[in-house]
Amino acid sequence: MRTALVHDWLTGMRGGERVLESLCERYPDADIFTLYHRRGSVSTDIERHSITTSFVQRLPLARTHYRRYLPLFPLAIERLNLDAYDLVISSSHCAAKAIIPSGRARHLCYCHSPMRYAWDQFDAYFGPARVGPIASRWVYRPLLTRLARWDASTAARVHRFVANSSHVAGRIRRYYNREATIVHPPVDTVFFHPADVPVRHHFLIVSALVPYKRLDLAIAACQRVGAQLRIVGDGPDRARLESQAGSNVEFLGRLDDHDVRDEYRQALAILLPGEEDFGIVPVEAHACGRPVVALGRGGALDTVIDGDNGVLFAESDAGMLAEALDRVARQSFDSAGISRSAQRFSRERHREHMRVVIEDTLAAPVGTRW
Repeated sequence: MRTALVHDWLTGMRGGERVLESLCERYPDADIFTLYHRRGSVSTDIERHSITTSFVQRLPLARTHYRRYLPLFPLAIERLNLDAYDLVISSSHCAAKAIIPSGRARHLCYCHSPMRYAWDQFDAYFGPARVGPIASRWVYRPLLTRLARWDASTAARVHRFVANSSHVAGRIRRYYNREATIVHPPVDTVFFHPADVPVRHHFLIVSALVPYKRLDLAIAACQRVGAQLRIVGDGPDRARLESQAGSNVEFLGRLDDHDVRDEYRQALAILLPGEEDFGIVPVEAHACGRPVVALGRGGALDTVIDGDNGVLFAESDAGMLAEALDRVARQSFDSAGISRSAQRFSRERHREHMRVVIEDTLAAPVGTRW
């Protein structure tokens, strides 16, 4: 049985790439298809596979601005040829799920999220404050409306959806009118573990620096309470965030996993200020024994238990987040208990759940849709 793995783009190791990495371990001979691949940016377990890219790879400035070719993604993904494959597994948060499988193939989509900017996060990416009122209304709004229609229409190409959280399963039901099996992403709960090191009096964010993550909210809240904030990660929003930050905020850029683990262990708490589809970072922080302060929506509801392994705040408001920071600073937490709570998201559990789902999908009659 020939297997193809499809991923939106390969430019770094985040939660979606950890899922792909796990699939690569299960299917060592699978071929990978993607819109764009920056060589050396993902793990050797992924890089050693045959990787086929779309024409986006060859467009001018694609290395740094591949996201700007968003209007071309539908054409690019549909032109990838998967006629030779019997099993197609797409790992999708943008366009990968719209790949066209052969008539005999089974297509299972591990959906990290329906296309965010085309559905419920348009303003975070293309609102008037981001691109200007004229461009937002007359350029991006019509474009993203068309992309949303295309995204919904191509859901029929998927035989079975797997969602990374109950929140994403709800969005798949709402936007695609399909049910999804929930399989949480894998977290390396062996590598991420507590250590006997002093906890410092600062907060930590580990995140891509993009608008929907709402790092601006965390910066404002930390300024209100006079707290130190360390930010690990990089992205297109960095310059704007740095212009808003005061001397209490330190931008560390990208760090390797060992340094990120050290940052988790030393932080008073890890902050998740935006609505996440799932959120790998809270589970990694929990595995290291540290509490998480998170917006009480989305995927955080699958991982953060208020008063047990963290603190939830109700609204995207700097004042509410500031109150949550005060609360987590006053409360004592059981580090060992928090670490144990992360074990339900281990790599082993993820692999076993995916094995059952894939085997069940393959055993169903050809053409079966869930």
